[in-house]
Amino acid sequence: MLVAPVADPDPRAAVLVCLDFDDPAYGEGVEEFVRLAESAGAARHALVRGRRERPDPKFYCGSGKVAEIARTVRDLNAGVVLFNHPLSPGQQRNLERELGRRVLDRTALILDIFARRARTNEGKLQVELAQLEHLSTRLVRGWTHLERQRGGLGKTGGPGETQLELDRRYIANRVRVLRVKLQQMQQRRAVQRRARARGGVLSVSLVGYTNAGKTTLFNALAHAKGIEADRLFATLDTTTRRIYVPDAGTVVISDTVGFIRELPHTLVAAFRATLEETVRADLLLHVVDSASPARAQQVADVNAVLAEIGADAIPQLLVWNKIDLSGLAPGDERDEYGRICRVLLSARSGAGLAELRQAIFEAARGRAIAAPVPEAISL
Repeated sequence: MLVAPVADPDPRAAVLVCLDFDDPAYGEGVEEFVRLAESAGAARHALVRGRRERPDPKFYCGSGKVAEIARTVRDLNAGVVLFNHPLSPGQQRNLERELGRRVLDRTALILDIFARRARTNEGKLQVELAQLEHLSTRLVRGWTHLERQRGGLGKTGGPGETQLELDRRYIANRVRVLRVKLQQMQQRRAVQRRARARGGVLSVSLVGYTNAGKTTLFNALAHAKGIEADRLFATLDTTTRRIYVPDAGTVVISDTVGFIRELPHTLVAAFRATLEETVRADLLLHVVDSASPARAQQVADVNAVLAEIGADAIPQLLVWNKIDLSGLAPGDERDEYGRICRVLLSARSGAGLAELRQAIFEAARGRAIAAPVPEAISL
C-alpha cells in the first residue's frame, strides 16, 4: 500500500482526479468537477491532472499517477479521492486498497450531492433508489463482513448463505418497495395532469443545465420562494405553481431538477416520475446561462437528456438568463415568420421578463414557438 493510514484524515479534504482523454471541453469539465466537489462539502481540495490515450484497466489512471495521487493524499491528509470519471467496481476496489482512502467516481459523487439536497419524501425515495441500484454492482468493495459465512433459518437464509448474498437480497427487496411507492406517486401526478388538461391549462416546465438560474426565474414568474443558490443541484424536487398571464389565463409552471454533463443513467431512471412533468408539458423553457463559455455544450447536454426521457419533441423556447453578467440587452428574437425563438433576460434583476411573459402568452394562444436556433449572438 502506498499510503500508510493516517490517524485522523480530514473528511472535508479531497483529492480530485481529472484525466484528459483528448477532450476539447476538458478545461470546462475540470472547473465543473471542482464545483461538484465543493457542492458535496469538500472544503479543501487538491487537483491531480493527467493525460492518457485510454483508461488503465486496473487503476483507470495508471500506476505512476496512482503514486502521485498517494503523495497528494498524504500531503493534504485527505479523507476521500474523487474521480471525474466512471470507475468500474474493480477499479474502485483496487484504488481504495492502494490508496487507503475512500474512492468515489463521478456517478457516486453526484448521487451523494442528491442525497444531501433531497427535501421531499419523493425526492428522498428517488435518490435512495438510484443509490441502491448503483451500490448493487459494488458490494465487493472490501468490507470484511462480506467474506463471512452466515447460517440460520427463515429470514437469514439457509445454512452457509454469505453476507454478500444477504446484502444483495436486501437491496433487491428494498428496490422493489421503492419502485412501488414511486409508481403510486407517479399515478397521483398523472391524475393531476389529466385534471389540468381537462381545464385547458397550459403546462410549462423549466429545464436546463444545473445552476443556469431556473429556480430564480421560477420565483420571479410565480412569486415563489424556492431555494436560490450559486451551487450545483440546488433544486432537486419538482415544484409546481399556477400563474396568471394577462389575456391568456392560468398557466401551470414547474421547476425541475437541473441536468449535467454525463448525468448518471441511474438518476435519470430514478427521477423518471419527477421528470414526467417535463415529458407531459406543453412548452419547455430551456434556461441557458448566457455568461457561461460552455453554454453551447450545456444546451447539447440538456437536449441529450430530453431525448433520453422522450421530451425532445415538445416545443422549446430558449431563455438566455444572466444577461447582467454577459452584457447582453434584454429582449426577444423572432424568426422570419414572426415566431419567438429566443428570449434574453435576467431573472435576478427582472429585465426581459415582460418579453418572456409575452412568449408564454403567445404559446397559450396557440401560436407556434419557433425551433431553437444555433448560436446567433456574439458576446
